[in-house]
Amino acid sequence: MNILVAPDSFKGSVSAADAAFAIKKGIYNVYSHANVFTIPLADGGEGTMNSIINEKNGDFFYSNVKNPLGKKINSKYGILRSENTAVIELASSSGMELLTKEELDSRVTSTYGSGQLILDALNRGCRSFIICLGGSATNDGGSGLLKALGFKFLDKNNKELPEGGLALKNLIKIDYSNIDSRLKESNFKIACDVNAPLVGNQGASLTFGIQKGATYKTAKQLDEALINFANVIQKDTGVKIHHMPGSGAAGGTAGGLYALLNASLELGIETVIKALDFERILSKEKIHLILTGEGEVDSQTSSGKVVLGVSKIAKKYDIPVVALTGILGNDILLLYKNGLTACFCIADEPMEIIESMEKASLLLEKQAEQVIRLFNHKKT
Repeated sequence: MNILVAPDSFKGSVSAADAAFAIKKGIYNVYSHANVFTIPLADGGEGTMNSIINEKNGDFFYSNVKNPLGKKINSKYGILRSENTAVIELASSSGMELLTKEELDSRVTSTYGSGQLILDALNRGCRSFIICLGGSATNDGGSGLLKALGFKFLDKNNKELPEGGLALKNLIKIDYSNIDSRLKESNFKIACDVNAPLVGNQGASLTFGIQKGATYKTAKQLDEALINFANVIQKDTGVKIHHMPGSGAAGGTAGGLYALLNASLELGIETVIKALDFERILSKEKIHLILTGEGEVDSQTSSGKVVLGVSKIAKKYDIPVVALTGILGNDILLLYKNGLTACFCIADEPMEIIESMEKASLLLEKQAEQVIRLFNHKKT
């Protein structure tokens, strides 16, 4: 029996690699002769870089850059040497986890450090980039990142704007005269972890700004600032990003990079699946079952999370897919329509969420064992 194990991380609990190991252990508890392939996955947010670099034997590099508030930190990114491709995770230099709750302030936080990582990769010869969004502490439309690459964002007095998303309300002009010339030789793929537009009630500021330190009042101000940012971009380039799906990812960084770096936007799981040659295993090996999973499976999972991405590809090959999750929510009919066979909560008795998180590895192992007992019943 050939089984593919391809989970996301269970956020705050176990990494994708640890989840895959636990599931694999559960399989072997029942069927020691199973041929198990493991591919830890991610959806474009935190963990995506590690998933791609580790699975494709890339190399990690470190560079001193600015965190979201301008403090110097040592930040990591990866390079796939065989493809001349840098994989950069926004969260590693511009992420919420780099700041305390008291420091979070999406009016002034900046993606500048992520641009510095791109510069470091350019200096190492990279001309292809996968930028993984998710977990950012920012709402600056990617303007900080773009500043690091030579773009200038100017006010009515022709002075450069300070860092942060709120400053974009004063944007009048974008100066392209000093951008890094190597950008013309480069291509950028943006792995989006959400499908939100740039502005509006479902946009970057009003949907995600609160968790980044904004009040409702300041979130409205940030939304107005991004509207102005998008208006200036449209005037300069003819590209309209206001309501484009995915443009609101990472505080609008996806939209800014799409318009000003000619980047392509993809759902994060689709980017990861392509980067890892996920379909190659399905076409090369006769996979009988896929086990996947993530911390919570609910209606939001259908917007582009790992379980959806895995299920859609498996459906093409008529392979059953079972998802394991810490929380099984409502309204997952769309997942079934897209190839998911079944989904099971890993809790084995009434317990608080925190307890489930602490015992996640053991619970994954036990539930994987039950799934294999069902699928392998004729052999046991």
